[in-house]
Amino acid sequence: MKVHYINILLFALPLNILVTLYNVYNQRNHKSTTHHTPKIPITRLLCECELYSPANYDNDPQMKEVMDNFNKQTQQRFHEYDDRMVEKRMQCKDQCDKEIQKIILKDKLEKELMDKFATLHTNIQSDSIPTCICEKSLADKTEKFCLNCGKNIGAIAPWWGLVCGAGYAGWTNYFATTVVKMATDAGIAEGIKVGLVNVAKVVKELIGPLKGQIPAINGKKLITLGKLTDGVTFSDIFKAIDSNASGLYDHTSKDYYNFSHFVQKLSKSSGLITTDYPTEAAEVVTAFDSAKAGVLADGASKTSILTAGITASVVAIIV
Repeated sequence: MKVHYINILLFALPLNILVTLYNVYNQRNHKSTTHHTPKIPITRLLCECELYSPANYDNDPQMKEVMDNFNKQTQQRFHEYDDRMVEKRMQCKDQCDKEIQKIILKDKLEKELMDKFATLHTNIQSDSIPTCICEKSLADKTEKFCLNCGKNIGAIAPWWGLVCGAGYAGWTNYFATTVVKMATDAGIAEGIKVGLVNVAKVVKELIGPLKGQIPAINGKKLITLGKLTDGVTFSDIFKAIDSNASGLYDHTSKDYYNFSHFVQKLSKSSGLITTDYPTEAAEVVTAFDSAKAGVLADGASKTSILTAGITASVVAIIV
């Protein structure tokens, strides 16, 4: 234990001496202390200044430059915006003018169309309207048929008349029925031919300034599709075209839209066709009657010639 006490005393003595020397040194040199740290300049921030002071904005060169650039960019953007707005206004104005013109034109066309329905003046030349071309005339077919019958019957009729009078009477009735049927077909074909011309003329007059074309319609196909067997009138032609438009022409085409529209409208009003287009309706009836009468007259003359030949043959055989 004595050894430890001696060590502690020996350590405390030099520590005491060092502390005493340090205090003496500080007392002598506390006024001559020099600072080697460089002085840091104090910077005044903008927030520490008067915010709206002219000295900080108007008279500062850098601030002036920033403000000038901002003003120039702002003015440039405003000018560009004004230019775009002027262009947009012009486009809107042009679009509005076009819409107004369309509305005015539509009203004008509707008014003209109603006037044409009221007046119905005919100013169209017939040679400017497409016509239906039939492949063969039924009168030619009838003549050929009658000549063949005359040739064959002229050879066998004398024997047939002597052997069976009842058979001869039946043949006469059959021949008369066939001629009437062929005469009716010839009249229908001629009426269709004239009627298609008048249909095109009437519809073209109604279309007027509107856009649209008149389709070329085959008369033979119209007779087949329309099932016209006993006769034909101007109203029947309109109804046949309207009922069989898909088989006669491309009724879905925009070029034929107005044609289909007016044909459909007129097909539903037979009285309007008869009263407003009496001339065209009469031409169809006249064409039908004339063609039918011509074939009947031709057939009657050939029948009388054949009958006379058969009678002469019978008399010669009897004698």
